[in-house]
Amino acid sequence: MAREDSVKCLRCLLYALNLLFWLMSISVLGVSAWMRDYLNNVLTLTAETRVEEAVILTYFPVVHPVMIAVCCFLIIVGMLGYCGTVKRSLLLLVWYFGSLLVIFCVELACGVWTYEQEITVPVQWSDMVTLKARMTNYGLPRYQWLTHAWNFFQREFKCCGVVYFTDWLEMTEMDWPPDSCCVREFPGCSKQAHHEDLSDLYQEGCGKKMYTFLRGTKQLQVLRFLGISIGVTQILAMILTITLLWALYYDRRDPGTDQMMSLKNDTSQHLSCHSVELLKPSLTRILEHTSMANSFNTHFEMEEFEGHSLGSPFGPPASPSQSSNS
Repeated sequence: MAREDSVKCLRCLLYALNLLFWLMSISVLGVSAWMRDYLNNVLTLTAETRVEEAVILTYFPVVHPVMIAVCCFLIIVGMLGYCGTVKRSLLLLVWYFGSLLVIFCVELACGVWTYEQEITVPVQWSDMVTLKARMTNYGLPRYQWLTHAWNFFQREFKCCGVVYFTDWLEMTEMDWPPDSCCVREFPGCSKQAHHEDLSDLYQEGCGKKMYTFLRGTKQLQVLRFLGISIGVTQILAMILTITLLWALYYDRRDPGTDQMMSLKNDTSQHLSCHSVELLKPSLTRILEHTSMANSFNTHFEMEEFEGHSLGSPFGPPASPSQSSNS
């Protein structure tokens, strides 16, 4: 019973870990889709600059496509582990363990590569000048994609211009910055802030924000946290799978002391019941013979008692006629 309880506990833990695999994999896929807008807008604004090289170097070669592929594969592997746990199949559990080990090695290699890959491309003033030169196309009908990218980046990262919000006044024919530069955005807010209170505009430029996006963005931190969590969960799942494989293997090879004791008890109870059933006719016959012997002995004792009474020296009492004749 102890080994059977351990197997049940291991199976329940594997169920929970497979559920975690599915949830975390779906979360990573969602975060990756969420990051797509950020990456697209950053690449749009930093095209042909060193910052673009750093973005591509950090995200696209390893983190972005590999994490998506790993998470998709983990969903399938989780189903494999669930089926193997339900059916107690040694083959499926071995495949499950091997798949987790391969995925873990890939994740470990990607993690080491990512953390060792230092961004040695500094942000140069020429990059800033290039970004400022592209500000002149803001708001033009044929450059709506660029307008959308600037507005998105300024809203999300709470910055304005490249170095300062006055870049919009220097590089374009605009009389005030875009409304996306406002701390509290509403139509015409930048015009109002420009004439009344400049503190209502973001004071920091977007040049440094673009660079810090590579290391300190919350999306990248979430991806790293999820990646570490998936790795730790995989280690636990592999340990539990090995333990479950060992328990199932020895259950099939040797039923175990507990199972043998329960089997022995069941067998003894069955034999006892069967013996009682077999001995019932014999016991009945014995009881019948015993009762007959007892009745015969009782009858014999009564006859012997009567014989002793007739042969007594005192004899039976004399009748009145015999007394008068004498």
